[in-house]
Amino acid sequence: MSLSVDVYVPLAEGGIEVLDVPPGSSDAAGRERWRTEVWGSEPVRSLGARFLPRLATEDLTVAPDEVADFIAECDLVRTHLARIAEHMRAAPETGPRQSPSQHADDVSRRLDNIVDAARRASDVGGGVIIW
Repeated sequence: MSLSVDVYVPLAEGGIEVLDVPPGSSDAAGRERWRTEVWGSEPVRSLGARFLPRLATEDLTVAPDEVADFIAECDLVRTHLARIAEHMRAAPETGPRQSPSQHADDVSRRLDNIVDAARRASDVGGGVIIW
């Protein structure tokens, strides 16, 4: 299974409406095991990240008023891709044996998708869900 990132808008009567992923965008947010082995890993937690590590124990819902902070967290994680990639290289259960640069590219592509969704959410006054 894989993690997906989607944009949602809160409904006036309660609940949410998950929006369709637009053409040219991707909802891929990583492999299911990335919940703990990447997003909830020690390298990410040690950055003071407060959103992505929650994936280790639950689906992540980012409220509309938190989207700007979430984008900032994704940008922070991106600046530490080398450290995250080294962690992935040292932990063979994170996926196929790859070089650190290949792991960094994988995480970077998923971050691109997550940030793209967060920007789309910001544009419509919505939030982000990763599940």
